[in-house]
Amino acid sequence: MGADKSNKVVVVGAGLMGTGIAHAFASSGFETVLVDTNAAALEKAYASVEKILGDGVRLGKVSEEKGRAALDRLTVNADLSEAAVGANLLVETVSEQLAIKKAVVMQAASLMVDNAIIASNTSALSVTEIAASVPAPERFIGMHFFNPVHKMKLVELVRGLATSDETVARVKDLCDAIGKTSITVNESPGLTTSRMSALLGNEAMYMLQEGIATAEDIDTALRMGFNHPMGPLELGDLTGWDTRLSVLRYLHETLGEKFRPCPLIIKMVAAGRLGRKTGHGVYQYHEGNRVPGSGLKGSAL
Repeated sequence: MGADKSNKVVVVGAGLMGTGIAHAFASSGFETVLVDTNAAALEKAYASVEKILGDGVRLGKVSEEKGRAALDRLTVNADLSEAAVGANLLVETVSEQLAIKKAVVMQAASLMVDNAIIASNTSALSVTEIAASVPAPERFIGMHFFNPVHKMKLVELVRGLATSDETVARVKDLCDAIGKTSITVNESPGLTTSRMSALLGNEAMYMLQEGIATAEDIDTALRMGFNHPMGPLELGDLTGWDTRLSVLRYLHETLGEKFRPCPLIIKMVAAGRLGRKTGHGVYQYHEGNRVPGSGLKGSAL
């Protein structure tokens, strides 16, 4: 039947993922509200969406009129209680901490329209456990996007214990409407992609720690040898090593020893070297661009 584009979509969390998801819905015809208590984060997110749309216009991928219309459909708000009123879909992208996610969905649930869907972008936490915080867990689903959202086509739809077939079907239609390919997975720690990505990134860090190869060469191996669009260390810098460490610790706790975090990741997070967002991770960054030759080398660890 297809998704109704008159629906109001609320995205909570103005980080990289929230910004990308808000862009995806606004540019696909949905009235979209991006929510964050941090005014500076909202300002940065809006500017990022404006840049993505502007780049699309310059590259001829979208007309100037459509780019302007998409930006007009996006608003920002620091107050979730105000933004959630009358929403048909809410996607939370807040910090990977169960208590914070539960607080957000509890606050929003009673303000949304009847039959509204609430989705979590979590990559590792329990959708079933978050869903237990809302009155209608059958209308709660995991909706795991990938970074950068405007380039990555996949969305993992995660069925919690109570998620209904109708909810899955409706969210599949929403994914189609924003130009994404969706797969459906039953809830399990790390889903499909996070389990594989966590192992790959962790092993890459062990190789770096042991001095087997430079960061650049490890990333080049995956890009050129396996046709990955980005190497595992580049991806870790983009995602944030604090987020990576949080996911690895959860998977280590639930799935066992093979997910034990590499000590180098723990050291980097303790030192505040989280990746692009702090200007320094495995690589160094200046004005958002990677500094050539700045990757960690085993002999320097």
